[in-house]
Amino acid sequence: MMKKAVVLLSGGLDSATCLAIARNRGFAAYCLSFDYGQRHCAELIAADRIVKALGAAEHRVLNFGLAQFGGSALTDTAIAVPTGGVQPGIPVTYVPARNTIMLSLALAWAEVLGSRDIFVGVNAVDYSGYPDCRPEYVAAFETMANLATKAGVEGHRLAIHAPLIDLSKAEIIRTGTALGVDYSLTVSCYQADADGRACGVCDSCRLRAEGFAAAGQTDPTRYRD
Repeated sequence: MMKKAVVLLSGGLDSATCLAIARNRGFAAYCLSFDYGQRHCAELIAADRIVKALGAAEHRVLNFGLAQFGGSALTDTAIAVPTGGVQPGIPVTYVPARNTIMLSLALAWAEVLGSRDIFVGVNAVDYSGYPDCRPEYVAAFETMANLATKAGVEGHRLAIHAPLIDLSKAEIIRTGTALGVDYSLTVSCYQADADGRACGVCDSCRLRAEGFAAAGQTDPTRYRD
């Protein structure tokens, strides 16, 4: 029987690659996506496409309303998404506590499933400077997970896998391509339209386009006119 792993799946390029890696490592993937009050639902539609293309044992979408707090350009329409290029520091697209909440919910499902493995597609190379995408954050969460759960206390160690953490965007794209990921199915844009077409100028769009160029591959992203 295949080992079970919970895979966080946003619908973007990185998480699709992470799912492909988990599947390639022999895990039965239980994919978890989130409607957290983000600007658009195109990425959730993309997540459904990715699951159907790559395969998963199950896919669930959970709702938690971070838009009630705001404080991020991704959850508060009064805050504009930056379009002038990637800048130093933590941008306004950082969503407070988002990864901590998502990993906590993944941890809860993993315990119920009897899974000891959680995959998350965070990256600390070509990224926007989010504090909850760093290796030390992932290591700290894993330590907490093994202190805070019945499974961990009883000696069934839980592992947080972040296979993209040290890869450039080009390396991620090459890895996913080798594993059969169709990146035309993914949506990475912070402000995609209802059809999933990208703006081309937000940080995520810029990093994605630069990644395809550096990988020497054609960018399959659909852009708005």
